[in-house]
Amino acid sequence: MSFRPMFQQRAIAPIAASLLAGGIAFYPKRTAFAEEPLDSRKPIYDDFPADIPEPTLKPLPAPEAPVSSSSPTPTDILTAQVRRARLFLYDNSLAAETGFNNFLSRALHIENAFTNTIASLAPSPESGEQLIPGGVYVVVSAMAGSIVSRNRGIFLRATSPLAFGTIAAWSLLPVTMRNVSDLVWEYEKRVPALAENHLLAREKAEYIWHTGIAHSGMARMKMEDKIGEARQKLEELVSKGH
Repeated sequence: MSFRPMFQQRAIAPIAASLLAGGIAFYPKRTAFAEEPLDSRKPIYDDFPADIPEPTLKPLPAPEAPVSSSSPTPTDILTAQVRRARLFLYDNSLAAETGFNNFLSRALHIENAFTNTIASLAPSPESGEQLIPGGVYVVVSAMAGSIVSRNRGIFLRATSPLAFGTIAAWSLLPVTMRNVSDLVWEYEKRVPALAENHLLAREKAEYIWHTGIAHSGMARMKMEDKIGEARQKLEELVSKGH
C-alpha cells in the first residue's frame, strides 16, 4: 500500500463531513408551496378600509438662496466702481445744471426789476413832460454851474454843477424828479439813520426855501414902496417946476 492514496482518503473525509453538516443545517423544516393557499388570497378589487387616513400634501421647502462667496470677484468690483462713477457724474452734473438755472433766474429777476424801475421813473403821457429836451437842459445847466465855479474853491466846484442841475431838473422835469425822490426814499427807509438825516435835511431845506421866499416877498414889497415913494417925489418935483 502506497502513501499517496492514504493521504487523499484522509483529506476527502473532512470535506465530506462539512458538506453533510451544512446540508442538515440548511434543510427546510416547512414545506414550501408554489402557490399561496386559497384561504389567504384577497381579491384585487376589495375596498380600502374607511379608517385609513387620506394622504396629505406637504408644502415644498423654499429654495435656499445661493450662498455667495465671501470675496467679490474682479467683475463685481469693476461693476461697483463704474456704478459709483456714474452716480458721481450724475450728481455733479445735476448740481451744476441746478446752479446755472438758479443763476439765470436771479439774473432775469434783477434785469426785470431794473427795467421796471427805470420804466416807473418816466413821466406819464398825461403829464405832458418830455425827457429828451428836459434832460438836455439839465445837463447844460450842470455844465453852466461848473463854468461859473471854475475859479472858486474845490467845494464850490464840486457842488455848483450838482446844485444847478438839481434846480434845473426840479424846474423842467418835476414829475420825473418826484418819481426819483420817491424811489430814493424807498431805499433810504431800509436804513433808519439815513432816513432820519434825510428828513432833517429836507425840513431845513424847506424852511430855508420858505424863509427865502418870504424874505424875497418882503424885499420886493419894500422895493416897490421905495420905488413908489421915489416916483411920487419925482412927480412932485416935476409939478413944482411947471
